Amino acid sequence: MDERQAWIALNMVPGVGPLCFQALVEHFGSALRVLSANEAGLRSVPGIGGKIARSILRFPAEVSMEREEALARSLGIRILTGQDVHYPSSLAQIPSRPPVLYLQGELIEEDEVAVAIVGSRRSTEYGRGVAGDLAYDLASCGLTIVSGMALGIDTAVHRGALKASGRTLAVWGSGLDVLYPPQNRDLAERIPQSGALLSEFPLGTAPVPGNFPRRNHIISGISRGVVVVEAHERSGALITANFAVEQGREVFAVPGSVYLQGSRGCHRLIQMGAKLVEDAEDILEELRLQCPLPVRPGARRGEGSRPPLEGEEELLYQMLSDQPLHIDLLIAKSGLPAGRVASLLLSLEIKGYCRQERGKQFQRAS
Repeated sequence: MDERQAWIALNMVPGVGPLCFQALVEHFGSALRVLSANEAGLRSVPGIGGKIARSILRFPAEVSMEREEALARSLGIRILTGQDVHYPSSLAQIPSRPPVLYLQGELIEEDEVAVAIVGSRRSTEYGRGVAGDLAYDLASCGLTIVSGMALGIDTAVHRGALKASGRTLAVWGSGLDVLYPPQNRDLAERIPQSGALLSEFPLGTAPVPGNFPRRNHIISGISRGVVVVEAHERSGALITANFAVEQGREVFAVPGSVYLQGSRGCHRLIQMGAKLVEDAEDILEELRLQCPLPVRPGARRGEGSRPPLEGEEELLYQMLSDQPLHIDLLIAKSGLPAGRVASLLLSLEIKGYCRQERGKQFQRAS
């Protein structure tokens, strides 16, 4: 077993995370020496107790590593260690970088200019629409779009980037052979063709809750900035934003309706200094990147056509007039919940069908 293989094996040991891995390798000088150390030597490393020491001693390193490499090859998955020349330089610069990355697809030099877009699983139509449009516009400009493969906002982000024939990276909170969520099987098959699936977790790792903060750490670390679209006050997307601050990345937030719980996280970020985002130009400007934005299919650009309305959007639009109407009147007339009406009005405003006046009054756009 060589040093590279020792890195793979040590990363597979239960209980050995990035910080523990780093402490051990720095103390012993190599992963090979870690795996050959005795219990007393392992316990002499600050932060390494008896439980982790015994876990390392009992782990069948060489057999497990050989099986891991064979399985990865059979699945078309590459394993990169922190010593590999192809390991992303953006991740190499962050504290507690993942020592090993599993990769399906390809990483290219252009991926160094990446933007992460993340948000709630419990998203609204407005949030998914904004996330997908931002991903489409930024991917059309040549930026790589990063997200976490979750349902809701993340799914809309990956689809937006693919719609633009752009590159997207999906960071998983499980092994790359454990699809999660299963509803995104089509994305798991499409993304490696124009981007990559990434994970720091060994094959076979289940998507347990404790894995997702580590996934978020990679999402922010591999990106120049993180855009949050819809997030509750305790959303995992805010964990990603906090990691971004620690890593010296830019943080952006998309505002939403004051009536929706899912807007509170974004509004809190804006209050704390995150850049408010209304369109992709706001992101490009902050990152000092120049690119003429494309005309999205169905999007309103200048005198272009507005996207069609459906269902409740159409219902609410028909209630609007050329004279301002208070939101309470629209709630009463529509019979819809207050939060839903607020969300629909915001969507109509974004699509160019209505505008908001003072005092929570709305009227049709000219």
